[in-house]
Amino acid sequence: MRAKSADAARTPKQTPTSARAKANGGTERARADDPLMVGSVEKAFRVLGVFGKGHATLSLSQVADLAGMDLSAAQRFTHTLLKLGYLRKDAATRRLELSPRTLDAGAHFLAANPLVNTAMPYLMHLSKQTEETVNLTLLDGVEIVFVSRFMSRHMLNTDVVIGTRMPAYCTAPGRAILSRLPEDEAMAIIDASHLVAHTRNTTWRRAELLERVRQARRQGFETQFQEFILGDASVAAAVVDASGRPRGAVNVAASLSRYPFEEIADRFAPLAVAAAHAISKAGA
Repeated sequence: MRAKSADAARTPKQTPTSARAKANGGTERARADDPLMVGSVEKAFRVLGVFGKGHATLSLSQVADLAGMDLSAAQRFTHTLLKLGYLRKDAATRRLELSPRTLDAGAHFLAANPLVNTAMPYLMHLSKQTEETVNLTLLDGVEIVFVSRFMSRHMLNTDVVIGTRMPAYCTAPGRAILSRLPEDEAMAIIDASHLVAHTRNTTWRRAELLERVRQARRQGFETQFQEFILGDASVAAAVVDASGRPRGAVNVAASLSRYPFEEIADRFAPLAVAAAHAISKAGA
């Protein structure tokens, strides 16, 4: 059985009109704030961003609606992206989809990122030690991004892949990273987040999150149990630079069907902390 975020069914459906208004509003604000911003570049990335889970293939009119632009603009941008090889079109249906070339930027990032390269042997060792899923995540805005992942043969949920984003406030890696930031910075990220209960176990109220961040700072690791994905448990520790600022987090994820609730931290926290410390020291 594949566990899903419990709020998926409660998310309000966004109409094309509201999507267009939201996208256009964001672009106008960005241009007003930064006169050097090139609008056409932003629009091209906006077009690429409308494809994804649930939108694997799209018609031209759907691209226009989801990207928040008129049909003529959508046609110009999709044509350009087709010529550059970032989109491809089915000759029979005329529907558009992403091409494998869109993976190039991610591949370049992973190849060039020093933390990913430094962490790789330690993550592999941790994966063998625990025989559970091991991840390296980075903080990006109010979210964590999975940049390295070693899957366990016991893991049933395969929805999380490299590049997957999750809210920092309700994930073990996210709170582990926040715990190593100055408290005002951590709380600014929490305050900028859309705080909702993804499951009945989610810690989402500001005061409770502040206490969780403080607790993670004291103990050197953080845990979460079914806060974003049902059946999922995770233990995470932050990777830090020479000054003590967080660079990312290592976490071990396991299914609650395999371990008692109270056993997770005792079994995996020392290993996650040791791996994060080793990566921090190697990258200093």
